Parts: sequence; C-alpha cells; structure tokens
Amino acid sequence: MTPLAVAGFHSEDLALVIVIVVLLAASGMLALAETSLVRMNRIKAKAMVDEKRRGARQLARLIEHPAQFLNPILLLVLICQLVSATLVGVVAEHLLGGIGVLVGAAFEVVVIFVFFEAVPKNWAVHNPERAALLSAPVVSAVVRFPPIRFVSSLLIGLANLIIGQSGGGEDGLRPSYITDSELKAMADVAHEENVIEHEERTFIHSVIDFGDTVAREVMVPRPDMVTIESERSVTEALETALAAGFSRIPVHEGQIDDITGIAYTKDLMRDERAGKGEHPVREAARPPVFVPESKGVPALLHQMQEEKFHMAIVVDEYGGTAGLVTLEDLLEELVGEIVDEFDVEEPGVERHPDGSVVVSARYAVDDADDLLGADLPQGPWDTVGGLMLDLAGRVPDEGDSVEVDGFRLTALDVRGRRIGRVRIAPTARVPALDDEER
Repeated sequence: MTPLAVAGFHSEDLALVIVIVVLLAASGMLALAETSLVRMNRIKAKAMVDEKRRGARQLARLIEHPAQFLNPILLLVLICQLVSATLVGVVAEHLLGGIGVLVGAAFEVVVIFVFFEAVPKNWAVHNPERAALLSAPVVSAVVRFPPIRFVSSLLIGLANLIIGQSGGGEDGLRPSYITDSELKAMADVAHEENVIEHEERTFIHSVIDFGDTVAREVMVPRPDMVTIESERSVTEALETALAAGFSRIPVHEGQIDDITGIAYTKDLMRDERAGKGEHPVREAARPPVFVPESKGVPALLHQMQEEKFHMAIVVDEYGGTAGLVTLEDLLEELVGEIVDEFDVEEPGVERHPDGSVVVSARYAVDDADDLLGADLPQGPWDTVGGLMLDLAGRVPDEGDSVEVDGFRLTALDVRGRRIGRVRIAPTARVPALDDEER
C-alpha cells in the first residue's frame, strides 16, 4: 500500500485534484478574457488589425458582437468555479474529515479568489491589449462550440423572460452610444498624454461642435449686410462691392426683406467693360439661394458643394431676411477665423487682471462658457448680446449691467439699438482656466 493510500489519499482523489487544477486554470483564463474583452472597444481593435498584430482579426470579430462572447464566458466562469469549489470540499472532507470543510472553504476564498479571479483580472486591467490578443483565439474557439452557445443562449433567454425584457438590441445587448462630450473628453485625454497636439484637439472639438451648429449661429446678421437696390446701376453696385471688399453682394427690391438676386463682382466688371455700366444691377444679378435660419451647418455645407454656390440668404420663420451666410463663414467654424486683406478685424477677447473679459456682443454663449468655465443660461439667443438683452428686458444704455449665475455683464458700447462689446466679470470666485485650456 502506498503512503498516499495510507494517509487516505487515493487515486480517485488524485483525479479530482487534476480536475480541480484544470478547472481553476480555465477559470483564470476566462476571467482574464472577460475583463480584457469588455475593456476593449472597436476602435482599438480596428487599430490593431491595421497594425497586423497576431490575433487582432479574431479580436475584432468578437468585439463586433459582445453578447456572443460575454454570455458564454460568464457561464463557463461560473461553472468552473462552482464545480472546482465543490470538488475541493469533497477532497478536503475525504482527507481531513469534518475540519476539511473549513479548510476547503478557506482554500476557495483565498486561493480561488486571489489567484484565479483577482490576479488575472488585475493583469488584464493593466495590460488590456496583450490580454485581449492572448485570449481572443481561445474565446473564439469556445463560443463556436455549439453546446456552449446553445446553453448560454437558453439561460440568457430565460433571464430576459423573467425580467420582462427582450434584450433591446442586436445579440441581446442594448446598443451603446458615445456622446459628443465623451468624444471631446477622449480628445482632451489624448492631448494630455501627448498623443495629439493642441491644435489637433481644438480642431476635433470644432468638428464635433460643427454638427450641432445652425445657420443662425454663423450668419452675418441683417444689420451688418452690405446690399444694393436693384434699380442702382452696375457701376454703383461694383463700387459698393469693391469698397466693402466683397466678391458678392445681395440685390433687393425696395426693402432688404425682398432679396431678388446676388450680384457677382466678376459679372459687374464684365458688364461695365462691355459698356453696360448704366444698366440696372438686377440685370446682372444671379438667382439667390434661401435657407431657413434653423438649417444645420453640415447640411448647408453639403448643399453648397452639391449646387456650387458660396452665399445663401438666411430667412426667419416669417420669411423676412435674417442675414446671409457664406462658405467662408462655414469653414471658419472648423478652422477658426479667416482674415484676408479686406477684412476689418474686430478686437478679440480682452482679458483683464481682475478676471473679467471683454468680448464682442456677437460672441457665442457656448464659447463664453468655455472661456470662463461658466454655465450661462441657454435660450432663443445665441450670443452674449442676446443674453444681455433678454436679462435686461430692454436695450441697455452704455454702462448698464445685469447679473446672472455669478457673473456681471456690462454693456460697454451701445450703438443705437445694438450692443457692441460686453464685459463679463465674475461676481464670485470661479476656477480660472489657463491659456491652453482657453
């Protein structure tokens, strides 16, 4: 009789120990796979496919349909841990008697949790890409095994039936969405980790905001429009356009609400050289394009590209002229201000030592929020001037101020019924942003 047999350890116990070791190893591998694959996203997987890393294609296929690997993994982890824990109790009780149950329980808590649950998952957290590539081939083989797929689908279906849900999306998982704020945060993190430059981060933010911008926010407002009456001569229209430095100016009948055409400087010059300088400008005007002030900027840009025009007249809900928008206005939303030799550049943001800033009344409220780290009220207005008019309830006089959400807005320059520039000063201490964050 062998020493092991004398001690109560028989060949059956040896077989159980081998089964326990195999189950625990499988449990640790599956725990590592669960954590790494859940932390992986389609963007990273696609990047690794482009880098031609081993196992990346299998990983990408798994990430496309998370429910196909997550449910079987959870089921197999549970089976491995429950069966191994049961077998440990059986072996311990056979070897040590009643006290073996306590020893087996301690072994399960310490060894199984630490070495086959915490350790593989923590390693996967710190090395998600390596862990995902390592486990992807194994998981791919497991999820293709028909009995495992069938049992996991059956149990998940039973769970969904009990809680009264059908899964809500493809493969039984609800679709996940990434918000604009999360995309901006990703760009911020990439910049902090020196993956992208500051200008690239700014451009990414501009592209994301571009999709939520409407024509009203980027248009040249009606009072700033340079127009010409249709009865004026071609020569007068040409002089007006050249004096303003514009290549196109709207033509209107009587009032500015009745825009009848767009006069191109090149057409006016051609007509004048042809001896038509005294002809009315309406004869040289081209048909205008009208767009509602609520039209999205991306759709407007696409329309300009498709129909090949660079200027559109923006109309309000009553059909009146609200302003005009050019291709340059749209591009400036992406790349920032484009100043040429004809532009009269207005003063930008003026910062003062007391923490206040002076901005144009046309400065966007959203930009002011980013500049000051504030959360100014949102409403039917888009600009700081519009916000101040709403708060004041009238056209303010120069020097008038209003307070809102810890900031005081003061009108510095009022011309007739229009506010020129506004000083925004904090009335309470607010966290300051450094130049790079601005």
